Amino acid sequence: MKRKGFLCVLVVSITGFLFGFDSVIVSGINIPLKQLWHTSDWFHGTFIISMVLWGSVTGSLLGGYPTEKLGRKKTLILVGCMFVVSSLGTALSDSPYMFSFFRFVGGLGAGVGSIVAPTYISEVADARHRGRLGMLFQLNLVLGLLLAFLSNYFFAVSFGADNWRWMLGIMAVPYSVFTLLLFSISESPRWLILRKRDAAAAHRVLDRISKKEEADRLLRTIHTENPSSVYTERLFSQKYTRVLVLSFLMSFFNQFSGISFILFYAPEVLAKAGSGTAQSLLSSVAIGLVNVVFTLVGVYLIDRIGRRRLMYVGSIGYIISLAMIAYGFYVGAPAVFMLVFMLLFITSHAVGQGAVIFVYMSEIFPTPVRAYGQAWGMGVLNGFAALITLLGAILINAFQSWMIFSGFALLMVLQLLFTAFIMPETKGISLEELEERLSVK
Repeated sequence: MKRKGFLCVLVVSITGFLFGFDSVIVSGINIPLKQLWHTSDWFHGTFIISMVLWGSVTGSLLGGYPTEKLGRKKTLILVGCMFVVSSLGTALSDSPYMFSFFRFVGGLGAGVGSIVAPTYISEVADARHRGRLGMLFQLNLVLGLLLAFLSNYFFAVSFGADNWRWMLGIMAVPYSVFTLLLFSISESPRWLILRKRDAAAAHRVLDRISKKEEADRLLRTIHTENPSSVYTERLFSQKYTRVLVLSFLMSFFNQFSGISFILFYAPEVLAKAGSGTAQSLLSSVAIGLVNVVFTLVGVYLIDRIGRRRLMYVGSIGYIISLAMIAYGFYVGAPAVFMLVFMLLFITSHAVGQGAVIFVYMSEIFPTPVRAYGQAWGMGVLNGFAALITLLGAILINAFQSWMIFSGFALLMVLQLLFTAFIMPETKGISLEELEERLSVK
């Protein structure tokens, strides 16, 4: 891949940063917003906290349409605009309803972005480096999470919780820069050939972003596909049963590991273990930092040892860390004990599910239905994330914490069995060969 191609992938992967930051920034202003508008636990969980995830679900389910009809580039620009509008709208909100609406807009951007960005990256990258380049989206996502946790701590300690408007509004600046950068990227050559049927434009793009041997190989594989199938193939057909089930199970296990519960409610969970507010927010920063470091480890390993081995490591780490967190709550262990095993949990997620899921779901669906397949997988993922986050406000008050984490640990035993007996490896295999292997005859 030429430098221009890598820069295109790098710019598009920043979508993950926006997704990560926008998803959890509300965790640090959770209590101030509740006090400001005097909302009930139900309203707060359903709207203030979860609305961004309901937007993500909607954006994920609908994101395949603009990705296919408008193209990858125009859809990405639309995503950037939605983030800018959401940032300014939430910062200027004077009611919980207005705030929730603009959080929903941000969620729409995150949902559509989670479809179009991994799709673009998987189509531009060559098979040898696809995993590593695909993980740039996840790396940016966890960098966004880290910055959100840092922002929460910085504003709470230095300025006080009432300055949340600045914390949300100032992000319109980097969101705008990102949107402008998107005008410089090239369109996906696969989309140009299979959707626009413009081989000449695809050749020009490949000349800019790929080395000659890579471009020739990519053109040969693309031309073996039937362009008319883009219009006639249906995602929910027997042919795609296997990949639909794989993406559903990956999404289910990703969220029922408890990752969204911990990221959204980390300050409250640690407070229940005995941390003060500032210490809880600082511990959340540690969680974000560990997430970034071990995502980098995942970037290094994903194309070397493959997706399944990372899932094995992550599953075992999940089981150990969740079981120990449950034990810690059961016996009343000190907050530092809980933080250690929360960090082990985040490590396990970063090198396992976190490293694999976006890459894997962009690989297993064939080009004619890739955007819609991504929409299915991410819709399920964000749907479960919204459900976990919505129920989190209720669970954290209705059940003892050790029960919640014990349930997550038991479900991760099932993920280990899924990895061992159901999940196929995709490392180093072209998208066209994967289509042949995974389609039901």
